[in-house]
Amino acid sequence: MIPDLSDDFPRFVIAGCLNRDTILPIAGPARVDVLGGNLAYAAVGLSVWGETAGLLTKVNREFPFDWLEPFKQLEFDLSGVVKSPEPVDMRRFLAHKDATTTHTQNPVQHFADRGLPYPLDLLGYNGEKPNRSSRSEPSDQTIKISDIPRHFLEASAVHICPIDFISHSILPSIFHQGQATTITLSPVPGVMTPSFWEEIPNLLSGLTAFIVGEMDLRRLFQGRQTDLWEMMGVLGDFGPEFILVQTENWGYYLYDRIEAKRWIVPNYPVAITDPTGAEDAFAGGFLTGYRQKYDPLEAALHGSVSASLVMEGSGVTYAMHAMPGLTDVRLEALRERVNQV
Repeated sequence: MIPDLSDDFPRFVIAGCLNRDTILPIAGPARVDVLGGNLAYAAVGLSVWGETAGLLTKVNREFPFDWLEPFKQLEFDLSGVVKSPEPVDMRRFLAHKDATTTHTQNPVQHFADRGLPYPLDLLGYNGEKPNRSSRSEPSDQTIKISDIPRHFLEASAVHICPIDFISHSILPSIFHQGQATTITLSPVPGVMTPSFWEEIPNLLSGLTAFIVGEMDLRRLFQGRQTDLWEMMGVLGDFGPEFILVQTENWGYYLYDRIEAKRWIVPNYPVAITDPTGAEDAFAGGFLTGYRQKYDPLEAALHGSVSASLVMEGSGVTYAMHAMPGLTDVRLEALRERVNQV
């Protein structure tokens, strides 16, 4: 049963996954068994602009809830962090060679290559991810209607991080039946394949923005299109007002279907220490930026700044300690570097 409606409801809701991350960053020490996951990074991307949200996810019974204390102190609503009765392996391994090369398999070899002792927390970890793209079988982190606190349905803006196909199929319609007028979504990579082409129009229908990485987009359009802008135009015809693509080399491509405009929003230049969660932080920043002025370009600038703050350090909480005023300084600097295509 959904909890009773609260008088104090969040303006934003972010749905996604939490993980117990072990990260080998580009620079700096290894981070072993720390808070991670797309939900956490999206929340940080939103929080650096002074906003809070309701967090919606499933965790296992062993998850250390004290890890969420920094979000609690910022007054995030954690009532949507649901303990699953089923086993959930929340471990995630990431080894970053550079800003664009990340390995998620064979952690033993990567620790050995860096001359580091293998952590006990990863014993038995094989790197195989559970099926997130099944059309009929829920995953261990599928979010059901009964998992959503009723007062979350009063939120006006929602971002849905990569979870699984079933969650992505049902959550937008659920929040549309509530008060949400802005819904953004980042897909599960397993869905971005030609075999899911027929499902894509329904998945994108009714979204405010669809946020995807370049390689995932190219995989979906394999054999159909090669030009990124043409691909984005096709997806726009399925319903989203805005399509955003994190490119391999040029920052973020933004297509505004309503105004028929296209922009290139650059990455803010920083020395990248750890790219973990940058795409998710971008999505969190985009959501809060869009709700300020309902301007997609302004939103994308906010997202790029959020991503920069995450990448120049390592760990979920790093960006939370950014110098006051730094976000606004970077925002102004980025505005001068935007290109309209």
